[in-house]
Amino acid sequence: MPELEARELECFLVLSEELHFGRTAERLYLSQSRVSQLLRALESRIGARLVERTSRRVRLTPLGATLREELRPAYAALLDVVEGARARARGVDGVLRIGFLGSLDETLTGLVRAFQRDHPGCEVHSVEMRLADPFGPVLGGDVDAAIVLTPVREPGLVVGPVFSEAPLSLAVPAHHPLAARPSVRAEDLAGHTLVGIAGPAPRYWREAQSPRLTPGGREIPPGPAVGTIQEGLAMVAAGRGAMPLCVPTARRHRRDDVVFVPLTGLPDSALTLVWHRDRATAGLRAFAEAVAGGTPC
Repeated sequence: MPELEARELECFLVLSEELHFGRTAERLYLSQSRVSQLLRALESRIGARLVERTSRRVRLTPLGATLREELRPAYAALLDVVEGARARARGVDGVLRIGFLGSLDETLTGLVRAFQRDHPGCEVHSVEMRLADPFGPVLGGDVDAAIVLTPVREPGLVVGPVFSEAPLSLAVPAHHPLAARPSVRAEDLAGHTLVGIAGPAPRYWREAQSPRLTPGGREIPPGPAVGTIQEGLAMVAAGRGAMPLCVPTARRHRRDDVVFVPLTGLPDSALTLVWHRDRATAGLRAFAEAVAGGTPC
């Protein structure tokens, strides 16, 4: 059988999740024609169709669905092996650019200071990223690693430790019907507009942060899509919708025209550190270990 290429496997895994050639191209920073070319090459190597594509929908063939389930863990393990070898081949020095969403709290800035104290040859630069594009700076090489909200399902990224978990709150205008409640259940969100997150953040990630259905399957009306936390809070204050935020983030963004009400019934918010599979260094591994050993916010 002809030699497989990792890019073909990565493209297939993303396409199997998105089931949309345009969104797959956006996530991989490729053209749609290149996505089609990579898929055809993989299908040629295997000798059968993996994806059925019509003018209205894209779906996996039974063989494609089986390949997806068997390939995911094997592909992730392969990336971990390569990343580990690359990291061991390099020293902990130089500049480490760490992207973050919103703001770095005192715990994270303390971890950065402790890391630089233990590794004086490695200088950490903090780079703020847009909520609407949590993975683009890492995939494009603008940062070496990024602190992002889970979940992360990008085949091109190595997912490090989950180092912060926190309950959610719901940001609402001060005069919103939910503002006076001691807490809000996830089912209560039905009928209340939620501020969404704009692209190019992948759909699964956007909907994890701003769900479109309650746990019971009731529809949550979508509101305006924003690119940053500050834009979202401005929309909340203007009465355009509510916005889920973790409690530590809410604490750092208090304002008189917005009320943060505890939100129950949804999974806790969690952060993780991610980096590109082809750009791993010993510095990144050391930083990941420092984060994993730190105190959650």
